Amino acid sequence: MQLMNEIPDTFWSLFRSVNRDIYIEALLCINEEYEYNNYFLTKEVCIQILSDMNAKKRFELQREENDTDFDMLETPSTRILNWLLRAGWLKRIEDYNTLVTNIVIPDYAAVMIDAFEKLNSEDASETDIYIQNVYATLYAFRNDPRASIGLLRTALVNTRRLNKALQDMLHNMNKFFAKLLQQDSYSGILREHLDSYVEEIVWKKYHILKTSDNFYIYKMDIKKCLREIRDDEAFIMKVQVRSKMLGDNQDDVLDLLDLIERGFDDIEHRIANMDKEHTKYVRATVTRMNYLLSGETDTKGLVVQLLNKMSEDQDQMEEIITETGKRMNLSLLEILSEKSLYKRRKSRKDFISQLLPDETTGDLDKDDILRLNRIQMRFSKKQIEEFIESNMEDEVMDASKINIADEEEFEKLILAYDYSTRKNSKYKVLEEEPEMVENAGYRYPALRFVKRRA
Repeated sequence: MQLMNEIPDTFWSLFRSVNRDIYIEALLCINEEYEYNNYFLTKEVCIQILSDMNAKKRFELQREENDTDFDMLETPSTRILNWLLRAGWLKRIEDYNTLVTNIVIPDYAAVMIDAFEKLNSEDASETDIYIQNVYATLYAFRNDPRASIGLLRTALVNTRRLNKALQDMLHNMNKFFAKLLQQDSYSGILREHLDSYVEEIVWKKYHILKTSDNFYIYKMDIKKCLREIRDDEAFIMKVQVRSKMLGDNQDDVLDLLDLIERGFDDIEHRIANMDKEHTKYVRATVTRMNYLLSGETDTKGLVVQLLNKMSEDQDQMEEIITETGKRMNLSLLEILSEKSLYKRRKSRKDFISQLLPDETTGDLDKDDILRLNRIQMRFSKKQIEEFIESNMEDEVMDASKINIADEEEFEKLILAYDYSTRKNSKYKVLEEEPEMVENAGYRYPALRFVKRRA
């Protein structure tokens, strides 16, 4: 807000002036020479620059509301310079040692002039450096012991600028679709596609995002760098302390990291949308070409031309319809669709008639009921006994010494315990509170199985 407070009220009068375009052109010419001469121009040089500009383009400078008769007697170059000085777009500095009047561009005016240059430039895209800048900045921040929190702010600014550039590309796609529909010839579509869309979007912007500045080349490295910074608490504390020593307490490192990560998620989302819009435009271009190529031979194309003719001359619409009906069979189904307009629906079958008859089952006896309710186990009683016998040492099977390697062995151990609790079992578990065993991802008690005495 400091620059905003420095702007004089007369500064905004440029946008209301009748000579607005002339003043903007003059500022761009002065700024170009201003940068070439190491940001220092004399009043005489400025007048010469404006004189050369006027000689090339022959501006007609109109009278301003606050111009006096004395001002109107000055040359156009002097009038332009004096008006820019009064409005605050330029600033006069007197050098009393050399008796020279120097002209400088204030900081707030430089920001606006830079915006004029971007608006006036045909190639205002710089997306080829943004992702690479973010990657280089974060890498320097992570590995440079002298790095400060300012580098994270720079990475955030570049992330936001890339997001803005991508959003502008998406917003500008509408005008290309509109231009595509305005073309009424095959050559016009090709010219629009190759000279306008391909040149402005594909080669200057979209092509860069997919080749030299491919987002997905740097995406994983940048996210890895952000993750390493976030996990290194000692490094973050060191950066915070260094920033406080330099008097920089505006932002927190973690907050900036969150904003950068969110910005990269937005970038990925916008690039995906850009891919969809690009595909839609290419498909629309091909469709428009096919329409124009077949417009005079295809039945649908002829019908569209007929309807357009009828809409242009509504007074004679009835006559056109009558004459058309005499020469053309408008009832042909192929005019509207390759398939028939009506297709007889199949009659709905009676739901009840499709039901299968209920199966009748006889009464179950006691053994059938017990058999149906019995738990079906994967392993038989004999297999469980063999499992216990094979793992016994000195007539004791210690579960803590068994190598449970898979799900089958683990299930047999559970079934062995269940079997040992039954009255007719050959084995039992020693009464004690066993410790828990963890083996191959399984956790179970260290049970000890022994044979029952007869």
